[in-house]
Amino acid sequence: MLLLAASGVLQAQTLQTLVHQPPDGLGISFLLTDGTVITQGNAGSDWEKLTPDKFGSYVNGTWKMIASLPAGYVPDAFASAVLADGRVIIEGGEYNNGSFAFTNLGAIYDPVKDTWAKQKPPNGWGFIGDSPSAVLPNGHFLLGSKFDRRIAELDPATLTWTDYNSTGKFDRNAEEGWTLMPDGSVLTYDVTKAPHSERYIPSKQKWVSAGSTIVDLHSPTTVQGCIPYGKHGCYYPPGEVGPGILRPDGTVFATGSGSNGGNGPGHTSIYDPKTGKWTPGPDFPNNDNAGDSFAILLPNGDVLVLGSSAVYDFDGTHLTPDKVGAVVPILMLPSGQALVAGNGVQVYNPKGTYQQSWAPVITTFPKSVTRGTTYKISGQQFNGLSQAAAFGDEDETATNYPLVRITNKASHHVVYAKTHDHSSMGVATGTTTVFTNFDVPKGTDTGASTLVVVANGIPSKPVNITVN
Repeated sequence: MLLLAASGVLQAQTLQTLVHQPPDGLGISFLLTDGTVITQGNAGSDWEKLTPDKFGSYVNGTWKMIASLPAGYVPDAFASAVLADGRVIIEGGEYNNGSFAFTNLGAIYDPVKDTWAKQKPPNGWGFIGDSPSAVLPNGHFLLGSKFDRRIAELDPATLTWTDYNSTGKFDRNAEEGWTLMPDGSVLTYDVTKAPHSERYIPSKQKWVSAGSTIVDLHSPTTVQGCIPYGKHGCYYPPGEVGPGILRPDGTVFATGSGSNGGNGPGHTSIYDPKTGKWTPGPDFPNNDNAGDSFAILLPNGDVLVLGSSAVYDFDGTHLTPDKVGAVVPILMLPSGQALVAGNGVQVYNPKGTYQQSWAPVITTFPKSVTRGTTYKISGQQFNGLSQAAAFGDEDETATNYPLVRITNKASHHVVYAKTHDHSSMGVATGTTTVFTNFDVPKGTDTGASTLVVVANGIPSKPVNITVN
């Protein structure tokens, strides 16, 4: 691990190594709605689950193996999401079983049954690969075809795909990342036609221009010519861009791959939806860049983004090397910490804190609950202000959904009640009333307790309940 000692490096962040390490390494990970984390193991088809300890500590949590993917599906670099019902979907894969494939296989994980089930691709999609995707506010899973402008939407209730129009799309979807906006649109900055950007309006099934990013965020591919796939396919890679993150102030921080033919520093640009304009941000220090890399939104509003040699912190103005070095930011935990990969699997303790106006607000809740029973809870901003995670064009691990944490006042034991069937999967929903349902675990300590709703690591103010 490279530890940076340059002036200006932030000093408050710390790392803690997990007491128990995953049995087969840490890959792409998802925060489930019961507070556990599942991760793809090094073998590719195997998956592991991290459960926090009885006090809610992920550092002291334990791992166990869970169900493996269906036979023949061993993907790398795929489209993915946690759905509103609590299941996880993965679609496609640039690689399958270690071979360059652009596979159209897919699977859905049911955490209640601990099973992976095959998921058919959209009709006529012979290849998917590392395609962009996003969960829309209505809970449907939007998927882009890597090789052209096609899009399709999966209804999780029926597991059926519907092809939608992509009128106005300026270029193919290849290597693009999609950022969900507060108005329900999806923002992308083009790769094939950089520096152009555009937004998809689901209600109109059309793309509209979002203007020029001013600076070029893509770097040319190092692969020249045709990459064959299938029997007759020929893919010409357009290059790469970095991840884009919606911040609490409503702007999108977009990061770039290497400039000057890939040899210069990655540029950044900031999109303001209020004005519809882009403003160039700071270049990556040390000639670094974030092409096809990880980024997460911290509770303090900063973006933690991985470069080639270090991880960087963007505070809205400055892009600064973080003192922890080259850890890989995987996702935000409901504890307010980030799960990272560095010297083993660790948690990252960020500096500062959130503004209370960013937190979920509980307005209606059951004051008395019974173990093993399902309840409805309502309020505002249950989905947080951002998807809070991005990785260029694939490996989407957004955490914009509510978790419910119950803490017993006497024992201080913590449980996460599985949430499901959220009323919205949007971001920054403001004063609109939203709700979710939660299942009180059968092993929850009885008696006086507090309950909070957590989104992207930020908790609501606690309310008092009694667990029976």
